[in-house]
Amino acid sequence: MKILLIIPAYNEEENILNTIMSIEHFKKENSHNYPYIIDYVVINDGSTDRTQAILDENEINSVQLVMNLGIGGAVQTGYRYAEENDYDIAVQFDGDGQHDINSLDFVVQPIIKKETDFVIGSRFLPNEKADFQTTFMRRVGIKILSFLIYLSSGKKIYDVTSGYRACNKDIIAYFSKTYPTSYPEPESTVHLLKKKFSIKEVAVNMMERSGGQSSIRSFTSVKYMVEVSIAIIVSGFMREGD
Repeated sequence: MKILLIIPAYNEEENILNTIMSIEHFKKENSHNYPYIIDYVVINDGSTDRTQAILDENEINSVQLVMNLGIGGAVQTGYRYAEENDYDIAVQFDGDGQHDINSLDFVVQPIIKKETDFVIGSRFLPNEKADFQTTFMRRVGIKILSFLIYLSSGKKIYDVTSGYRACNKDIIAYFSKTYPTSYPEPESTVHLLKKKFSIKEVAVNMMERSGGQSSIRSFTSVKYMVEVSIAIIVSGFMREGD
């Protein structure tokens, strides 16, 4: 069983090395009792800071994009890498240090056991309280988008913007060919539901980023909410074969 962590990074010079070190520590600590191969690839999304220099200096496996494609393009590059190298499971894992590598088993086990095709690591499951909670206004926005996804698909997803996600080979192949660029997490979730893939949410731990700026810091703006809401609604009208 080969697992690939897809790590998109844009101007993450303050965080990327610590993120990789946490993964390497996890691999070392679990080398004797974790029966799966864990690899990672950093997709450097046209960073203008020292991100690529840090990756090169530390010989970290990476793909450097010649221009900034945005989170959707970076993640799709990772899925193409996963398909071309025959990985069984791909896991989206942020380069900013917010995702806890110790929660990895929670997101991959339902796929390994063939309980589902796709797993979302969630902070907002009922009766589950994550240590790190985002701002009140962002939580309100997430609830609105969750409601729109429910209207579009009939499936309740609690943490619609979570980037801590894992999938099987069928979805790796699908995402390597088509992946939303503007609002990839909520849009891609609707696409999967319309394609009849099964989705499961599991509780994971997340942490506050230690440096840099979030790529969705405009989340609470009216413009962002309108645009992502429209994207979800449009995705909801797609036919199963689209």
